[in-house]
Amino acid sequence: MSSGKDRDKVHCGLIEKLPEWAPEGGGKGFACRVQDGVAARHDGAAAPSAGPLNTSSVKHRPPSRFRRPVLSAQEMAKQVLEGNRMVLARAITLVESNAPRHADKAQDLIRRLLPHTGQAIRIGITGVPGVGKSTFIEALGCYLTGKGHRVAVLAVDPSSSISGGSILGDKTRMEKLSQDANCFIRPSPSGGSLGGVARKTRETMLVCEAAGFDVILIETVGVGQSEVTVRSMVDFFLLLMLSGAGDELQGIKKGIMEIANALVINKADGDNKLPAERARTEYERALHYLQPATRGWTTHAYTCSSLTGDGINKIWETIKTFEHITRESGVFQSFRKKQTVKWVHDMINEHLTSLFFKHPEVTAQLPDIETAVSEGSMPAVTAVRKLLQIFHGDKGPSGN
Repeated sequence: MSSGKDRDKVHCGLIEKLPEWAPEGGGKGFACRVQDGVAARHDGAAAPSAGPLNTSSVKHRPPSRFRRPVLSAQEMAKQVLEGNRMVLARAITLVESNAPRHADKAQDLIRRLLPHTGQAIRIGITGVPGVGKSTFIEALGCYLTGKGHRVAVLAVDPSSSISGGSILGDKTRMEKLSQDANCFIRPSPSGGSLGGVARKTRETMLVCEAAGFDVILIETVGVGQSEVTVRSMVDFFLLLMLSGAGDELQGIKKGIMEIANALVINKADGDNKLPAERARTEYERALHYLQPATRGWTTHAYTCSSLTGDGINKIWETIKTFEHITRESGVFQSFRKKQTVKWVHDMINEHLTSLFFKHPEVTAQLPDIETAVSEGSMPAVTAVRKLLQIFHGDKGPSGN
């Protein structure tokens, strides 16, 4: 073993310090080395001064070539419109951010991109976990890029109710589609949002449209009736189903069929092809008892195989027919206007909720009131009224 002297070795212009227990001569093939760190924080900003920095063991360190330049909203919008995919990803990260310091810049970016949006067809795709949503989206996406379309996939992953984290594995599942130059896949955590839709999905969708993507596919978590949230931001809503997963009456009871523009029985291949066709017939019969999800359009059931590609072209033809009919009747444009108004209402509700829970007096008294409710000494309705009185600054008795 070495005495520790002359243990420094020059590598790439820097001096690497070898551990005391490293083999003599640096140990050819030895995998453990300790390299001096940088005199800055992880984001490249100068670190707080802690006295003179000893740089005697560090030779010339060139400036980092990997530090990304900070773009203004104007510069970012320009590069998004030019189709710069790296800046597109950064723009989406900006609009998804909850940091107050990013809010003004994100809204400035959206304002600049808004005139260049609205030309894409927006498709929501949902279904119970295990129905094959990611596989279906890959099959449909590859079919569309083969037809010359540019496809953006916004895949919303469920967030953990314990840690708040998400796996974000949809891009890994869509291995072939993720390598397609005409496709952009953006996985996002749901953040506990209703229906598994990320809070910023609407703005993300607009950024992708401005970047030139003419088909937007939104994959949701698929958890039941709460999927109506997705319907408020897409043009065409597609529900994926499985054969043999329960009786068709149960499917109607879930209520989600009432808002679907097409119902697709997936995995219609091999031994499951005939059961899938029987399920399609049953669902087709059940759809006759429901009101149309969109005025002037009759919802039908279809079968497809995401593995073989059978039926994918028929589904796309159905979507295009829907777009043509609803644009001709004006329903398409009317529905989009209603969606925009609902977006405003949703943002108002979100803002008011944020203001309520940030109110200093509400924050101060909320724990005691929650304790009183949980122990049964205060009714929930009384607790709500009291908190609202605190928020409004009204100390008097609540009204009816």
